Amino acid sequence: MKRSLLASIALAAFATHAHAQSSVTLYGALDTSIEITNPGAGYVARMDSGAYRGSRVGVRGAEDIGNGVKILFDLENGFSSGNGSLAVANTIFNRQAWVGAGTPYGTVRIGRQYSPIYIPFKGQLDAFGAGTIASGLNNLSKITPYASNAITYLSPEFHGFSTTVMAMLRDPADGDGNGLAGHIETFAWHDGPLRVSYAHQQTHGDGALRANLGGVSYVYGPLTGFVSFFNGDGGTPRYHNDGVSVSARYAVNARFRASIGYAYLRDRSGGGDNADQFSAACEYDLSKRVLLYASAGWLRNRGEAEFTLKGVNVTGLAPSWPGASVRGVQFGMIDRF
Repeated sequence: MKRSLLASIALAAFATHAHAQSSVTLYGALDTSIEITNPGAGYVARMDSGAYRGSRVGVRGAEDIGNGVKILFDLENGFSSGNGSLAVANTIFNRQAWVGAGTPYGTVRIGRQYSPIYIPFKGQLDAFGAGTIASGLNNLSKITPYASNAITYLSPEFHGFSTTVMAMLRDPADGDGNGLAGHIETFAWHDGPLRVSYAHQQTHGDGALRANLGGVSYVYGPLTGFVSFFNGDGGTPRYHNDGVSVSARYAVNARFRASIGYAYLRDRSGGGDNADQFSAACEYDLSKRVLLYASAGWLRNRGEAEFTLKGVNVTGLAPSWPGASVRGVQFGMIDRF
């Protein structure tokens, strides 16, 4: 009897220990907003999903196998909080579907995942977090947001330095030669209130895109300032531009923040199709999980330019004619779980 009791206690202790070493977490976010935009010919009201932080649901897991090594995975799908449809038809996990390992020397991920140049990297160069219609940096720059068949290494931070390197393998159905489908590298360094970031990408095949993105930010009390640059060549239709973005965010209190910004794009093809944008936004933490936001943007196209106000996972309204200015306001809420 005593042996049976001891065995039961030992088994229960082992099960508890094993359970404590692994975890699976269901998470997600619902980002819904009302947008009123004038693309030139008149105002249009619509409901958006994912303007600031794309609506998604996912499952992530971690298992500690000892010696500081964890096996990791993440499966994440985007959807519309307006009508419940999949972000990409016939695709369950359009945002992330990777497995990897975390160690004291860095993390490796294999599969579909966020591009290292995407949020949060891009969001750290902008007072608007590279989201909502207010982000001129997001509206005027072009990068690859997601990558399939990718292998990524994320370094630990060392004396303020960190880096991420991604290599994308070609899909077997891609007949465009051999080798890589592309590569992306990011570098960041921070020291107290100062942060410096730079990223480069080069993709191949149809719609190949080379792009660079970087900048600095500085925190001075409740005020954070951002200066960033971007350029790119490629994509479909072809993007051949460069530009700068300047923005600032002020923390009025622990819950309320206000931001303003300006971004300018130069047409490097020589056609004079330049653009710029003035922006303002504010956000309020209603609770630890609920965020309210409001944003406004005035984007001025020059020549035959057709840039517009969009968002993280929102397709903006096309200008009513080439060169038309686009103005809009947006009010939204994010509920995270």
